[in-house]
Amino acid sequence: MDVKRRTIRTLVSKLSSVSERTREEALAELRLITKHDEESRPIVAEAGAIPYLAETLYSSSHESQDNAAATLLNISISSRDSLMSTRGLLDALSHALGHHATATSPTAVQSAAATLHSLLVVDSYRPIIGSKRDIVYSLIEIVRSPKSPPRSIKDALKALFGIALYQLNRSVMIDLGVVPPLFSLVLKDGRVGIVEDATAVIAQIAGCEESEAEFGRVSGIRVLVDLLDVGTGSSGRVKENAVGALLNLVRSGGEKVLREVKELGVTALEGIRDVAEGGSSKGKSKAMALLEVIEGGSMNGNPQFYSLFDHHSS
Repeated sequence: MDVKRRTIRTLVSKLSSVSERTREEALAELRLITKHDEESRPIVAEAGAIPYLAETLYSSSHESQDNAAATLLNISISSRDSLMSTRGLLDALSHALGHHATATSPTAVQSAAATLHSLLVVDSYRPIIGSKRDIVYSLIEIVRSPKSPPRSIKDALKALFGIALYQLNRSVMIDLGVVPPLFSLVLKDGRVGIVEDATAVIAQIAGCEESEAEFGRVSGIRVLVDLLDVGTGSSGRVKENAVGALLNLVRSGGEKVLREVKELGVTALEGIRDVAEGGSSKGKSKAMALLEVIEGGSMNGNPQFYSLFDHHSS
């Protein structure tokens, strides 16, 4: 262990070298060490590497960006507190994401988004990261851009999902325009994994007052109901997400939303019953509650409806 600590300290000291080649070699070594050796991650953090890694995200060298962002991602798996306590870390991640179409390499963008997703595992970090509007906006822009690689979109969606787990972040996401690009992915992207991740975010943001108007502008309820129609061939996870989104809309919206869900939902009863019978435990509960709403029930005076409702599942 002492040898490992000395080796890491030496590598970290090279990150401040005036020689670009020395810095790049040290970055590459630290990336490999933190990838393959779990015990090394907190040691790298304690040795003071994080500020240098964050600063490197501003570099014009794609190789340096890639190695720094990947190392930060590796460290985030074991030492999230060390990252969040580093001044300027979130700003550096924001910079990398904000320049996704120009100065930042696609691989560094993906690692930066994945690092945020890793940090968002911690409940107390969600309001902090969600308050950084530039980060949220950049993630939405990655999802919106037709030039974004599929992996970048997927990592951005996972980060947006983590942000949406904190209820007060949802209105910020809607204000920054997250709804249209999410539904655009659902309608136009045939890749199952991306549609699953997009509907997971949709299900979360449906649980706020602002969602009713925004979902209305993109015919969101109709799209979600179509996903539940057995003829569309949606995956089980997509169907569960659609059920969760419709329930969240009913709960956070008014009578107009309730009426529309009841009217349109009749065409998707078979798909909803499939979830009620063969979904996960949470999916089954939500599908049963949605069936009750569609088949004449009401959310008013129905304590079972509220007990089945869960903001934090997809």
